[in-house]
Amino acid sequence: MTSDESCADFLERIVYFLDNELDAADVADVRVHLDECAPCLQNYDLQRTVKAMVARSCHETAPESLRQRVRVQIQQIQVRYSDS
Repeated sequence: MTSDESCADFLERIVYFLDNELDAADVADVRVHLDECAPCLQNYDLQRTVKAMVARSCHETAPESLRQRVRVQIQQIQVRYSDS
């Protein structure tokens, strides 16, 4: 059994693990922890299931007018940030 503190650390890393954003050493650490910790494995399974459901459900494309407004706002934010 692992401590709550180490589980809390791994719960954050599980999100990165699911998104393939960890280096090989961290991947190995997360896998070992998941093999040893049933609550974290359940959390991992839940997050993986939710992520898969969202991916299957999100086939809509934003209207071009919305996409253009978002591009304009991003450009405005970039200009404000570079002026600061």
